[in-house]
Amino acid sequence: MHIKNYTSGVPVERTIMRIEMALISGGAVGIMKDYIDGRISAISFSIPSLEKRLVSVRLPANAEAVYEVFLSAMKRPRKETLNRLHDQADRTAWKLVQDWVEIQMAMIKMQQAELIQVFLPYIWDGKQTFYNLIKSGNYKMLGEGTKR
Repeated sequence: MHIKNYTSGVPVERTIMRIEMALISGGAVGIMKDYIDGRISAISFSIPSLEKRLVSVRLPANAEAVYEVFLSAMKRPRKETLNRLHDQADRTAWKLVQDWVEIQMAMIKMQQAELIQVFLPYIWDGKQTFYNLIKSGNYKMLGEGTKR
């Protein structure tokens, strides 16, 4: 399997700390973690909007999807292997998020993007992200209904 970070041995806690430091350096405030079954599922924080108001952002790591990819690559895994696979999926998912966040922060520092721009899909209204709103079809897309 040739997937970035698929063999990461870095503890999730250390990766989360690096993500938090990158977010803080970019202007994020009020960072908190969301948990499911004792595992971190998302990092939530606030960033200034274009009007300088704070907006909420929810940045998830889908470790369960990573687990399923890992599992599909195995022929007959043992029970103890499945437990280790969950831990590896957590480490891999969060390392991928860390890489993405660090790249986005570099883009911002090099004036290739703005903070609100890179986190726009993850803006959180307390129930869903902006991306999920668009995906659900409950949001009119730009240019929708206009003639060309």
